[in-house]
Amino acid sequence: MRSRDKVAVSALRSTLAALDNAEAVPVDDVELRGPALEQSPVGVGATEATRRELSERDVVAVVRAEAAERLEAAARLTAPAHADRAGQLRAEAAVLLRFLDGPGTA
Repeated sequence: MRSRDKVAVSALRSTLAALDNAEAVPVDDVELRGPALEQSPVGVGATEATRRELSERDVVAVVRAEAAERLEAAARLTAPAHADRAGQLRAEAAVLLRFLDGPGTA
């Protein structure tokens, strides 16, 4: 972010959001309805759900999926009018793949 690399910032922000979503715990229908209002939990953090902890393998899988999604979208943008967007998507995928190559390559 300090280097003002818009492509890297865009790729990293959306990937962080994808990781955050991957940590979410699925909620079933019964939990969605919840108890009556007067039985609702009260206090700071009372309604917070526990989150899953992702393993390193899970994180790598999410980052790879984000990179693959960008490359697939870029491949679908074949019209000349979309060349800039396709290039941006490819650059974002390259940023993400550099992180997977190992330390010191990003």
